[in-house]
Amino acid sequence: MMGVSIQDEIIDRAIEYVSTLFKGNSDGHDVQHTLRVYKNVQLLLKSYPEADSFISLLSALLHDVDDHKLFKTENNFNARTFLKENGLSRELIDEICEVINSVSFSKNKGKTPRTLEGQIVQDADRLDAIGAIGIARTFAYGGRSGRSLDDSIQHFYDKLLLLKDEMNTGAAIKIAVMRHEYMENFLKEYHDESTK
Repeated sequence: MMGVSIQDEIIDRAIEYVSTLFKGNSDGHDVQHTLRVYKNVQLLLKSYPEADSFISLLSALLHDVDDHKLFKTENNFNARTFLKENGLSRELIDEICEVINSVSFSKNKGKTPRTLEGQIVQDADRLDAIGAIGIARTFAYGGRSGRSLDDSIQHFYDKLLLLKDEMNTGAAIKIAVMRHEYMENFLKEYHDESTK
């Protein structure tokens, strides 16, 4: 098993790696998103000390490095390459990749990750898709993808308003309830202004 200081070094290297990989990205899947998910995981881990923090934090940092919307990789190529280069065992690499693969909403809708670490990272990513940040990210991605305002608003009904009820952990549910209410208020105001 690795010592804590080696784990900290690998986490630091992962932060550097994603900062380089996502440089110049401005569609809501940027390094800021990754670092917010990482911070969300840190927050959720306080409620679940039994979870493996190294697996959770490293999975959070690497969760988008093979995202199909951004990269044309297979079998978590970028994540696996980074983890191998940093001396992780094959078993640990497989565990981290399992967590990463449980994050995507489109691929995992209605599915609960097998491990607590997977549940925490999935929740952390979904928390960043709702509330004020979620609203901003929706329009950033919509603008880059050529979506109209109405198409971006539809995304709230297709995905974002569903996320509150898809949370796995009690700690995430508490945060999600507040962020969900914020989005509902935003949508009410948007529709009010659109019809005036």
